[in-house]
Amino acid sequence: MPVRAFVFPGQGSQAVGMGRALAEAFPVAREVFEEVDEALKQHLSRLMFEGPFETLTLTENAQPALMAHSIAALRVLAREGRLALPEAAILVAGHSLGEYSALAAAGALDLATCARLLRLRGQAMQQAVRPGEGAMAALLGAELVDAEALCAEAAEGPEGREVLELANDNGGGQVVISGAAAAVDRAIALAPQKGIKRAIRLPVSAPFHCALMAPAAAAMERALAEAELRAPVVPLIANVTAAKATDPDEIRKLLVRQVTATVRWRESVLAMRAIGVDTVVELGTGKVLAGLVKRIDKDLAAISIGTPEEVEAFLAAA
Repeated sequence: MPVRAFVFPGQGSQAVGMGRALAEAFPVAREVFEEVDEALKQHLSRLMFEGPFETLTLTENAQPALMAHSIAALRVLAREGRLALPEAAILVAGHSLGEYSALAAAGALDLATCARLLRLRGQAMQQAVRPGEGAMAALLGAELVDAEALCAEAAEGPEGREVLELANDNGGGQVVISGAAAAVDRAIALAPQKGIKRAIRLPVSAPFHCALMAPAAAAMERALAEAELRAPVVPLIANVTAAKATDPDEIRKLLVRQVTATVRWRESVLAMRAIGVDTVVELGTGKVLAGLVKRIDKDLAAISIGTPEEVEAFLAAA
């Protein structure tokens, strides 16, 4: 039997049509989308299925939408193949907002609470920095030590030191940096001198996972203090520590820290492998995490499940 971890994608994977085929094929998926719509008092599922993309990709919409598709896929597996947690996987993890999806999957958050927290998280992250003041860039072919050195140098501007930090250590030579827009632009210009193959400014609306997100972290601390959060039925591999977490109070603190801290995805995948996972199953929209997993450890099997065809193929092989 495979030893699985279930993982959940983050922002950037959203696409018009996400979840539609799953909802049309499986009543249990429709129920998830309807519950999220009710929790948010919004026809989010219509936006997911029909667009427009410009509205779907707004942070406050994309975050709960990605979670809804992930949980719909999870519940279809449970209903159609009796592959429910904790029997179906020994760990869960998610990339940035996907950590909330992972906690909902593992029973730590109920679906409605998770949707409302992600709506608030998206709004708070969008409002933390004025448009144009922050930016993010992907460094391709970059070792972590080179990215750190680049950030240290590029943070020094003509008017003093600006925020520029590692946002995501995605593995496979991909590191994302985040901070003040001028500092990000300096880093892009300096990157070739540091042996980094490519540096690409990302089309994002705010500089996520850096110190500029402190106001959003404060908002999430207040919201999480009031939210009911239970122990997950399987451990979470947390973004902030790349280690197992099961205590609700610890998880609350990690979710607050996560808003401003580096997403340690490469280390998280290696931690899953060290614990004994041999198969990573990505649930929801796209195949980004499965691709990263294969770049981090080629011996890990990586599967993406977000459509009826992918559900059927997975259940036939399970």
